[in-house]
Amino acid sequence: MTKSNRAQALLRKAETPAPAPAMERRRASPPPEPESSPVDITHLRRKSDPVRRESEPYLGYFLISEGWPMTAIAMGIAAMMLWLNQFRMPGPVVLGLLGAAVAMVAAARLFVSFERTSRRPLGLRVVAMVAGVVVPMLLYGGGMALWIKSGMMDEPVLLVGALLVVGLVMAVTLSGRLFTMVAAKLALWTPIALALGSVYTLVTLVLGGAIGLVAALRQLAIDRAGQAEQREMRHAQMRAEELLNEFEKTGQGWFWETDRKGALTYVSPNIIALLGREEGDLIGRPLTDLFVMQEQEQVGERTLLFHLNARSGFTDLALRAAKDGDEQWWAVNGRPVYDAFNNFLGFRGAGSDLTEKRRSEQHATRLAHFDSLTGLANRFQMSQTLEKILSAPKVDHRDCAVFLLDLDRFKQVNDTMGHPAGDALLKQVSQRLQRTVGEMGRVGRLGGDEFKVILPGRIARDKLATLATSIIENLSQPYSIDGARVVIGASIGIAMAPDDGVTSEAIIRNADLALYAAKDRGRGVYHFYDEELHSDAEERRQLEHDLRDALAHGGLELYYQPSVALSQQKITGFEALLRWNHPTMGRLSPAKFVEVAEDTGLITQIGEWALRTACHDLARWPDHVRVAVNVSPLQFANPALPTIITNALASAGVDPARLELEITESVFLNDSANTDAMFTALKRIGVRLALDDFGTGYSSLGYLKKAPFDKIKIDQSFVRGATMPGSRNGAIIASIVSLADALGMETTAEGVETLDELDLVRELGCSHVQGYIFSKPLPRDEADMRLSEGGIIEARGPRSARAPRRTMLRKVMMEAQGRRYPATIRNISENGAMFEGLMDVPMGMEMLIELSDELSVGATVRWSRYGRTGVVFAEPVAFDGSGAITRASLFGPQDRDGEAPTYRQVG
Repeated sequence: MTKSNRAQALLRKAETPAPAPAMERRRASPPPEPESSPVDITHLRRKSDPVRRESEPYLGYFLISEGWPMTAIAMGIAAMMLWLNQFRMPGPVVLGLLGAAVAMVAAARLFVSFERTSRRPLGLRVVAMVAGVVVPMLLYGGGMALWIKSGMMDEPVLLVGALLVVGLVMAVTLSGRLFTMVAAKLALWTPIALALGSVYTLVTLVLGGAIGLVAALRQLAIDRAGQAEQREMRHAQMRAEELLNEFEKTGQGWFWETDRKGALTYVSPNIIALLGREEGDLIGRPLTDLFVMQEQEQVGERTLLFHLNARSGFTDLALRAAKDGDEQWWAVNGRPVYDAFNNFLGFRGAGSDLTEKRRSEQHATRLAHFDSLTGLANRFQMSQTLEKILSAPKVDHRDCAVFLLDLDRFKQVNDTMGHPAGDALLKQVSQRLQRTVGEMGRVGRLGGDEFKVILPGRIARDKLATLATSIIENLSQPYSIDGARVVIGASIGIAMAPDDGVTSEAIIRNADLALYAAKDRGRGVYHFYDEELHSDAEERRQLEHDLRDALAHGGLELYYQPSVALSQQKITGFEALLRWNHPTMGRLSPAKFVEVAEDTGLITQIGEWALRTACHDLARWPDHVRVAVNVSPLQFANPALPTIITNALASAGVDPARLELEITESVFLNDSANTDAMFTALKRIGVRLALDDFGTGYSSLGYLKKAPFDKIKIDQSFVRGATMPGSRNGAIIASIVSLADALGMETTAEGVETLDELDLVRELGCSHVQGYIFSKPLPRDEADMRLSEGGIIEARGPRSARAPRRTMLRKVMMEAQGRRYPATIRNISENGAMFEGLMDVPMGMEMLIELSDELSVGATVRWSRYGRTGVVFAEPVAFDGSGAITRASLFGPQDRDGEAPTYRQVG
């Protein structure tokens, strides 16, 4: 089979819907040639042309054949035989005519070249034919006729025989050129017929010439039709091969062919080059040499060999290429080929690149089971792992422990440094976590900053505690993110199977409860599940239910903390702060229920209620007084916020300029277009905007350039401790004040509690102060009274700041007069602490605070207000680098004197 025929067959196979291969068009095609450059299609052909291209478009196109000069030999031999037979030399004229005729025919190559040099028009080709064929034959026939007329030829029959021989040779050399042959014969015999003078001979010659001319014209039509058919066939062959070559060169697919023994007879050149082989090395080799058969999946291997042996077609077999370097996979198709007599000839088939498709499938599989950011197992994979352990056939194989981890202060990193930094931090956390756990178990990421560790087998609680401690210590070490030093922590909840549950749902729920307990203890700790945690969860659920009732039935109220202008030491506004007097638990700190409101989505409804209530109370106060209301990021992202504010202002009849919205920096992490649109809408209403907690969130100065703030509120974390030796907080406050002055904004220092702090912020140029140095948050009636007295307010408080305090949320037990009371420490320092949970504790009461099973400290009550109590320790406590308490007295104050003090009943 020629390569052209093979190309057509393979191309037809490629165009056949089944079992043609499903070509994967993932490999990029080469760029097209510029339009201005000439198109060269020779590189699309095979190494040898599939069909030999004759110089003649079709047989008979040229009027003079390339073999015509050989007729001169026959003409010369015929004349010489006649001369030898007569033994008499003809006359010079005869010799001249015969010699001229022979010479012209012998020189007919010139006419052949003339006709073939370029596409000559028909007229010039006819002239060349007359000069190279008709004229020599006319001279030759004329010479023979004169020879007869001269009487020097005794036997004219011999002359006729010689001319017949010449005519026979002429018919051979002019084969396929009927028109030229008829013209040559007429030119040869016409002089003879005229010399004989027979009318019958002349009539016969004319009739023969007419018949020959008709036959020549008919043959010409047949030749032209054959030319068109041959040209179309040749064009189809060229097109098939060029399309095949082009398809192969684009890399979208390739073709192969074997003989009946399974040996390769053809394989696409691009595959030969890809395999790094020579064509001679592959042709004649088995088809399986193209693939790495020993590494195929068993099903694929059996299928290929089965079909080759069974002579049945196959489609889309995934086979790996037998090449070095990167793995490459092909989808291979093939079908058996039979001849007209149903004899098996071999296989023909095609292949396409399957590498990218397999990679995509593997990537999709990985995404379904692994976290795309950290590479850890994802929630689905971890659930499958836990389910597999808990459903093991043997009961003793169902033991395991589950750690649920939550990163502490991760949200702050996200808010201050952006999400890319948060992603980089999560990657480093996952690496540390994997190194710490090692071969003991499997680590996974559930989403956000939540991780899970599954430890199969029965592991003692002390070993689990040791591992949890190591995890917390390693994750709490500083990180380097974009050149910045970042410190976070981790809280861990631990549940064990089957002790804490026998189903995956129970284990995860209980580990989650343990994690909440770890966070309640102040974060940075681990906590094992115990049954008491269910009561805590129930308490949280009940708190959520009660909060909904309070919102629906007016159980919430606003307290107002004065904002004092230092230039006049006069109240110019209030900040509205949320309070809740629970029907059974008394007054609750916002820290206790705001988190529940945020988790349940109630914060949006509470925020709307706070706006309406604050505007209603603002209408009672003088026109120069403003009220500030905190707006949560969820509220700010609500497109209906401008409408809510407008309705609240209109319902209360308050000037929009008297309402101040306090917004934190975290709102700038959202979509900038929506953020800008919200700022524009709020300023169009006419309300004032204050940037709250400046410097603690997403501290970029870029938003100050475009956000229309009227005030910057300096966070209390910068104010506290600013007067202590070595503190840099004063320099930070001065910088913020200078920045605000340059931008035409007011400044409010929050959390001012001592006279030294007040003097400092006044000296640094703060325009307003808010804090306990002037007043705690007031109910509306007391705020009314303060304003009715003119709003003048006097600073009252300690001169200097107390020791630095650490914020925490840690449940402890307090013992007084032989009775134990649960409480929650909110902040602590070396010398004292503030806790909540007990109401109206008498001043001066002494008690023993159990910080843990091994650490306790004696304390004396200094103040008690609104469910919060401040105590001073009998002896200072110490903290390690991570903030954990490392030293406290083991006995209460009564043991120092040897006498037990008289305790008064708490509450």
